[in-house]
Amino acid sequence: MKTVLDFQKKKVAGQKITMITCYDYTFAKIIGESQVDAILVGDSLAQIMHGHSTTLNASTALMALHTSAVVKGAAGKFVVADMPFLSTRKGLKSSMDQVEKLMKAGANAIKIEGADDHLELIRHIVNSGVPVMGHLGLTPQSIHQLGGPKIQGRAESAALKMMNDALNLEKAGCFSLVLECVPAKLAEDITGKLEIPTIGIGAGHNTDGQILVLQDLLGMNKEFRPKFLKKYLNGHDLITNALNAYVTETENVSFPAKEHEYE
Repeated sequence: MKTVLDFQKKKVAGQKITMITCYDYTFAKIIGESQVDAILVGDSLAQIMHGHSTTLNASTALMALHTSAVVKGAAGKFVVADMPFLSTRKGLKSSMDQVEKLMKAGANAIKIEGADDHLELIRHIVNSGVPVMGHLGLTPQSIHQLGGPKIQGRAESAALKMMNDALNLEKAGCFSLVLECVPAKLAEDITGKLEIPTIGIGAGHNTDGQILVLQDLLGMNKEFRPKFLKKYLNGHDLITNALNAYVTETENVSFPAKEHEYE
């Protein structure tokens, strides 16, 4: 996937879109050699890479640093960068300065959480030549306001608001929309109403595509077991076993072996 047009082509053709959240050069290089369509440099890097309890500690400078690393590794992949906490809430000039930093770091598009009070900004960003991905449902930057990581859109009024927000984001110019932790039927209804593709995480199989965090998909965190996640690898144990094998071989002097030595 090279451009925003490829997202639309896949939806029209009924082909599923695959995205992975990635934060570093090494993993991005592997993803670049895979069949995955696109990469999100998510503000979840504050948690996964830097040990914070929420995404709120991600700054634009940090996002730009990781975006640059990912872009260098994943040559040819479409890369979306998250606009971090409060970066869209300090006026038009400040917001555009943050967008500029992420795009100059190499992003092909940016992602903005929520719709309320963002529609005019999104129109301005899109009219400035920057593709925008929307994000509804569980929006981690609003985690304190939402009362924790809870499913969104179960009540009829909440579902209706999410549908209206999705339609408004499409009208504002978003090229696609992430739906996170929403009932599968609501995600299906939104997907059917929109002309732009939806990318689901915890939103069922009837969205136009799926996204997972790479470290979650690889099973790097044994304690993280949300219902929506399928672990395709037991990465935690595989890496632990490799490290312990290195320790054992070093202690019993079977490593370095002769083939690892210089004459």
